[in-house]
Amino acid sequence: MKKLVLPIFVLSTVYFNAQTQDSVKASEIQEITLTKKVFEKKSDRFVYDVASSPVAKGNTAFGLLKETPLVSTTDESTLKILGKSNALIYINGRKSNMSAEAVTELLKNTPAENISKIEVITVPGSEFNVESSDGIINIILKKKLDDGVSGNFRLANTQSKYNQQNGAVSLNIRKNKLGIATSLSSRSQTHTENLHLQNGTPQMDNSSKGSVAFPNQSVGGYLNFDYELSEKQNLALSLNSYHNKGKDGLSDIFNTTVRADQTLYSVTRNLNDESSSNNSLNLNYELKTDDLGSKLNINAAYLNFRKKQFTHNTTNTSNAQAETLDLLQEFRQKTPQKIENYAATADYIQKFKNDFTVSVGANIGQTKTDNDTSLENKDLSTGNFIQDPNQSNHFVYDETLSGAYVTLEKKFSDKLSAKLGTRLEGTRSNGEILGTDLSIERRYTNLLPYASLSYGISKNHNLSYSYSSRVRRPSFWELNPVRLYLTPTNYIQNNPFVKAAEVYNHELTYMYKNAYFLIVGHSLTRDDYAQVPLQNGTELRYIRTNYGDKAATTASLGMQKSFFKGILTTNGSVGLQLSKVDAYLDTDPLTGDTFDPFTINTTTSSLFVQTNNTLRLSSKKDWFLGVNYFYIGSQILNIGTLKPLSSLDVSIKKLWNDWTFNLQVRDIFKTNVVKVEDLQSNGNYNYVTNNNYNQSIELSVTYSFGNKKLKKIRDIKDANTEAKSRTQ
Repeated sequence: MKKLVLPIFVLSTVYFNAQTQDSVKASEIQEITLTKKVFEKKSDRFVYDVASSPVAKGNTAFGLLKETPLVSTTDESTLKILGKSNALIYINGRKSNMSAEAVTELLKNTPAENISKIEVITVPGSEFNVESSDGIINIILKKKLDDGVSGNFRLANTQSKYNQQNGAVSLNIRKNKLGIATSLSSRSQTHTENLHLQNGTPQMDNSSKGSVAFPNQSVGGYLNFDYELSEKQNLALSLNSYHNKGKDGLSDIFNTTVRADQTLYSVTRNLNDESSSNNSLNLNYELKTDDLGSKLNINAAYLNFRKKQFTHNTTNTSNAQAETLDLLQEFRQKTPQKIENYAATADYIQKFKNDFTVSVGANIGQTKTDNDTSLENKDLSTGNFIQDPNQSNHFVYDETLSGAYVTLEKKFSDKLSAKLGTRLEGTRSNGEILGTDLSIERRYTNLLPYASLSYGISKNHNLSYSYSSRVRRPSFWELNPVRLYLTPTNYIQNNPFVKAAEVYNHELTYMYKNAYFLIVGHSLTRDDYAQVPLQNGTELRYIRTNYGDKAATTASLGMQKSFFKGILTTNGSVGLQLSKVDAYLDTDPLTGDTFDPFTINTTTSSLFVQTNNTLRLSSKKDWFLGVNYFYIGSQILNIGTLKPLSSLDVSIKKLWNDWTFNLQVRDIFKTNVVKVEDLQSNGNYNYVTNNNYNQSIELSVTYSFGNKKLKKIRDIKDANTEAKSRTQ
């Protein structure tokens, strides 16, 4: 069901562009010694020290990240960085070894008390193997010294339109040279949406209204082993698994088509079953080569992703009261996907006594995907289902991605530091539909430079600049040439011809007293791709393709500070973004079908505001009140103009011994509803309203037990992080 309504779901990943424009790949990032500065700017990152922050107590890692300066969420599932499209999660400098969905579940069930610092890297260096303009959130866990066992469990119940339950338990065990960490979490929920889609021409209006309900259950976890071979050598093995099963998903859509001489009514129902499995393992070897921090890291990884999806779609004529009459169309569709990835990385950091660091590394990954899609139409005269050869295909895609980088970093003085790097990436891919002549082979190489400079003007003033260039590659499922239907005339069409886009980022940052900051950034995406709506009569086809260029310039002013001796802790930002989209499309690149031209050549300005506040209510520091708010003004997207979004969230938290009780109310005024409008010069229009029922109330209980002086095992960067990010 999630892919069936992707024209709407895609908004959950792009509509925060007013903050970002609006679920992290690196070489080793070393543990930073704690300082008294709560928030500060390093040469290439912001560092938020939360080890003793009242915001962290009794919170989850996800909840803490939402209240980290520069970080936000609008959908409680994806995190955004100011000026970036998406935030990639690293733990102790290494990309988490799970899918984006599993990472979110892990963060929502991890106590924030385990976190020492959070690093926000807005413009990642050459050593980070990331896509496009993605930023990085690096979570640094606390280091503890003693052998023993510790753990925690958490239970939460959330009430929105439907009830959701989730729970998690985690254990950390250390004995001499061996460390073991494991976690198991489970969730049961029903994803819901209320949709209103309206499109048309000067001669016709088509409206689709209805709801989506998709019950699903998930279970996931990890098992990590870390063994100290010697004082300078470590070996680690990480296993991760996440499974999700959805059954009896239903979308019920009432369609109205109005022409000058008649009005037609119909009802479309989609029944959907979907299950997915994501399993991966990573073997890591680390060698410390000197006492300055120089080290070698080698990783070998394997990823196995499986997804099954079955849809049964029926459309009947109806009357104005949405009562079903005659059967118009019925079909069954299977859209399975298999992904396998083998990857290896090697990174070496050489540190010198004169504050000079050289980092070199290389990576290679091979991915194979298999998509055997089948669509069967019902013969209304016989009642038999007959396979449609035009919409059934067996698409296979092989890709080899290799890369190498070198980074030079120098601290010239206490005031001045610089970092230069470059990354060379080579991509070789081949996609084909078996049994046909369709074959797409690509070979391309990208040289991606990076530079940053940081200057401490004085004790309280710091100025820094960063530049990077990146490549944005489509997710593997986006390349599968399949149609995913919401109604017979409203559907998505994926596209194996989508090409990678090039992204260029500039960012200038001024920081005052490690509390106030001004960030000015510019991002340019050449030959960007997305779902572009093409329509002709009643048909509305969301075609995934390269559409043109996109640019955004953002200026934001923010702060992170405590007042009244720590009673009030607040962070927030206010800013303005200028967005420009230059898009044109009139032909389906897969079928050659022509449509009325879709054109956007528009610049919009958008105001965004965000504030997070924690108020200590008692002298014993055991009662806390949280008040968070965001506002995003109208802005242009590739599919039209996104209308304003906002949300006010309130929470109250009680700490009692090793227990934490937290009550949260989100989107109090029901203002976090997506609305997109597009009106073309030829009179064609397309309006989307999507209510995800973001208003909710949640009660959670967390209990921590065991040895509080446990030493945390190392968290390991896995080698197939690039492939993982593209399975979502």
